[in-house]
Amino acid sequence: MSRLRRLALDLTPLRVSPPFRRLLIGDAVSVIGTQVTAVAVPIQVYAQTHSGAAVGAVGLAGLLPLIVFGLYGGAIADAVDRRRLVLLTTSGQTVLSTILLAQALAGLHSTALLYAVIAVQAGLFSMDQPARSAFTPRLLPAELFPAAQAIRMVEFNIGVTVGPLLAGVLVAGPGYASAYGLDALSFAATLWAVRSLPPMPPEGGGRKAGTASVLEGLAFLRTRPVLLMTFVVDLIAMVFAMPRALFPSIAHDVYGGGPQTAGALYSALAAGALLGAVFGGWLGRVHRQGLAVLVAIAAWGLAIVGFGASHYLWLGLLMLAIAGGSDMVSAVFRGSILQAAAPDEMRGRLGGVFIVVVAGGPRLGDGRAGLGSELVGPQGAVVAGGLVCVALTAACAAAVPRFARYDSREPTA
Repeated sequence: MSRLRRLALDLTPLRVSPPFRRLLIGDAVSVIGTQVTAVAVPIQVYAQTHSGAAVGAVGLAGLLPLIVFGLYGGAIADAVDRRRLVLLTTSGQTVLSTILLAQALAGLHSTALLYAVIAVQAGLFSMDQPARSAFTPRLLPAELFPAAQAIRMVEFNIGVTVGPLLAGVLVAGPGYASAYGLDALSFAATLWAVRSLPPMPPEGGGRKAGTASVLEGLAFLRTRPVLLMTFVVDLIAMVFAMPRALFPSIAHDVYGGGPQTAGALYSALAAGALLGAVFGGWLGRVHRQGLAVLVAIAAWGLAIVGFGASHYLWLGLLMLAIAGGSDMVSAVFRGSILQAAAPDEMRGRLGGVFIVVVAGGPRLGDGRAGLGSELVGPQGAVVAGGLVCVALTAACAAAVPRFARYDSREPTA
């Protein structure tokens, strides 16, 4: 029993901070709706085009807005009340989900419109997340950051598990309008939670947003090799070994399924991450966090190779679950390193870089996977990407040994 307690999720952040608890509840509802749309859109694009490359372009459609608004959104988050910024961006995302609902009800069948909405969504998301990520360090003490990250991973991965399964059921049943309508309604929960927070201006009054502020954040990052490596290794994992753009085609061509099978593939990654987070009580006792990130990303790449080589649905789902658990470990420690090593006046800008990497990397990966599937088939593209991920992660470990030596008890970036 004592061993199970040591493995169980540490819920201390929920007990000591009611604002953190409310924020978690609101975001948990919203994540489910967001993930329903994240799966419904590529399924709709595939239904309209029957092209893996077209599905990959869904990710690419939002890439430029994500980069531009992620970097400038981080600078804005270091200049204004972060709570007010999140309220504005969340309201904008609600409007976009309503537009998706309207196009589905009207039966427009416009792939270009879907791409356009995804592009604007990416811009709002990349402004929202740097400000939102700065909430936790203001609500909790530093020693609870790993526990808070693990709880966040549970919340997120419940949404990423339930959302795709729900999307498959809704798309196959009532249709796309029900999926997009659910997403639009779900934003009410996060609006409620953020409204309940106190004002969140940056410490020291902030820095005027603009190009100079963005460049200052990037210059700071260049002088912090450990922080920089958290971004580099995640880019490697997502660009070369994220297979999600190929889930609709693999579900159809390899496993002989449809939207529900595709939904199960999307959910498998999140289910593995969820299990890893639920039994993540040990994460707070790991101090060599950089080394843990490297091991986790190598495990992710190997599991993706296993998924790409599988011709059986149960085995493919298992490999994706292992990959998801590995990604969870990487995300917890990368987030903890960032929160511990970044000063408050830089958290918005570094959070912007974080969002560009975390959300932009998979979008680049979508494009790579879609193009690769046209050249060597969907399974060949997945296997090749996983092998490249493992090789490049090993190269990074050798090139920056300081990252593997990083110790959370002496957080020097």
